Amino acid sequence: MFPVISYLDWIAGRPEAATYDLGSSDLRTDTPSYTRVTPSVLSGLENPSEEVSLESQIAAAYGVSPENVLITAGATHANFLAVAATVGAENTAEEDPDHRILVEKPGYEPLVVTPEALNSQTDRFLRVEENDWQLDAERVNSALTDETALVMVTNRHNPTGVMTSRNDLAALADDCAKVGARLLVDEVYGAFVEAPVGDHAFGGVTAAGLDNIVVTGSLTKFLGLGELRIGWLIADAAFVNRANHILQYVPSIAGPSVALARRAFHNAGQLRDRAQAHLTENHAQLSAFVEARDDLTGTIRPGCTFGLLFHEELDGDALSEAAWEADILIVPGRFFGVPEGFRIAASRSPADVEAALAAFGDFLDSL
Repeated sequence: MFPVISYLDWIAGRPEAATYDLGSSDLRTDTPSYTRVTPSVLSGLENPSEEVSLESQIAAAYGVSPENVLITAGATHANFLAVAATVGAENTAEEDPDHRILVEKPGYEPLVVTPEALNSQTDRFLRVEENDWQLDAERVNSALTDETALVMVTNRHNPTGVMTSRNDLAALADDCAKVGARLLVDEVYGAFVEAPVGDHAFGGVTAAGLDNIVVTGSLTKFLGLGELRIGWLIADAAFVNRANHILQYVPSIAGPSVALARRAFHNAGQLRDRAQAHLTENHAQLSAFVEARDDLTGTIRPGCTFGLLFHEELDGDALSEAAWEADILIVPGRFFGVPEGFRIAASRSPADVEAALAAFGDFLDSL
């Protein structure tokens, strides 16, 4: 129970130690600080009126009701609560688990191991490179069983950046319902788009409000407010109520973080514009860099600042270890189930990204 999450162990401390950070995927320009109470991006902004709750702000941002929203300590916490609410308290015995959780591959490691921590069996379905890493409903359906309780995907997909439409997610959720399963969509990268697609969800693509779907998200990636540790779970009221009961066992949401998150949502338009400009500039840099390299293959999706790449000679571990010796952080693909590749992310300030890509280019040329 509670297996080690290798990726989180590996990444801890590396972004702060690296001179050139091409591993972190959150759009922040601040260095994390434990002496500063208010992130600089929120400094001087107005607060909402006292009667406005964070639940109501998130509900408005996603076009749902406040009863459909649960505040969590980040998206990983939300995903944990979603799995726990799905498998239920009866699934704590030592015998073989009764519930099976189906997770995409390649996939973010915490999604894979969280079901194991809660005594459930993790199954996998493939997103295939030859199919442009798309979310293939036929592959999901072929992997569903009568024991499948939850299907977990990311949108944008982590690590490839592929985006799945709301309509396709709705259809997949209907397929899951046929075997009694629910679809969870982790949308921490949902707002990474070329241009806002609406006024909801920071302008991104969302599955919130669809039947048989749980959506998780946070302020960490698009707005770069990971210091607040604020996320959310959006689902039907009954599911939110079950997750809220489990939250009683792991209370970890600080009042000051909630207050600052309320300020962030109150100024969402301004913050979104700032993040969009950051995203656009960094995407252009990363996309141009990858296109110019004959030794790298892979795609940086429109409006995205990260992607899964492959080097012509070295696998992900060998390349990331050699890059680390050169003070450059990239993430080995083995943490996503693709050991041949690596994930690159251009998320720091545009000036820092320019310097990091130049250093990475020099490093690749030296191999």
